Amino acid sequence: FLDHFTYFTDPDPTHGTVQYVNRSAADALSLIALGPPTILAADATHISPAGRASLRITSRTSYSSGTLFLFDIAHMPAGCGTWPAVWLLGPDWPNGGEVDVLEGVHLAAENQVTLHTAAGCAVDAAAQVQTGTTVGSNCESPGVDNAGCGVRGGSGSYGAAFNGAGGGVYATEWAADAIRVWFFPRAGLPSGVSAALAGNNTAAVPSAWGAPLAHFPLGSACSPDHFRDMQIVVDLTFCGDWAGPTYGPGCTGGYGDAACQNFVINNPQSFKEAYWSFNSIRTFKVRNGEHFESISISLHNASS
Repeated sequence: FLDHFTYFTDPDPTHGTVQYVNRSAADALSLIALGPPTILAADATHISPAGRASLRITSRTSYSSGTLFLFDIAHMPAGCGTWPAVWLLGPDWPNGGEVDVLEGVHLAAENQVTLHTAAGCAVDAAAQVQTGTTVGSNCESPGVDNAGCGVRGGSGSYGAAFNGAGGGVYATEWAADAIRVWFFPRAGLPSGVSAALAGNNTAAVPSAWGAPLAHFPLGSACSPDHFRDMQIVVDLTFCGDWAGPTYGPGCTGGYGDAACQNFVINNPQSFKEAYWSFNSIRTFKVRNGEHFESISISLHNASS
């Protein structure tokens, strides 16, 4: 599983209170456990004046339109100061596009799916067919506060509630006409999704899964060429551009980025729940119209 990813070790572009580490440093700090499931954790042992040790991994493979991604997640990072994400990232940001599949901060109970693009991409709300709630229509980044165009999921799609229900599966379809993201709680996996996760070259048919959580039509309002050559990214940062200024409600030590940094640096025991647990990540390529066939059985078993 992890052989298909590289480790990002540069300073956090979102200015988090974090030190992204490589595989050898992660092993020395016991931040990785091989499964299945595969665990990717932040350091929950040491006071960290230079930022809490954590992981940001990027797939070696770049993907194109006509790809379906299934992220089977048993546990995600949660708690004050945290800012975890599973996302797709194109080259030369924001020109290659970004799709934030699973993202939020602190004690949130709802996921926010977000697109970030170059200029000239907006959401046509009248054309959206989805179960989530649109919270922004201009996808351009940086834009206003670099917010992008987002869709918020319901309670239980993120954080402690997500973990308490055994996690679930996030499915992302990148097609010529739209980007769609579904969330399936563990107790409500459609049989077709379970079969696709099981392998055996089972085809996946998203058109049978009902309305997605988030639907971003591609066309006159946002041309498909805003997204290209995207890679899978999984990370966990702390504070920074989003979690810093929003720190406070429900958390200890005050409000704002300074309070967030102080909490993250000095309270390692508060980050016992700051870890990812992946059962698998599977990718599929479109064949015969709406049917997607597996292209990455090697990513199925999250065990190396």
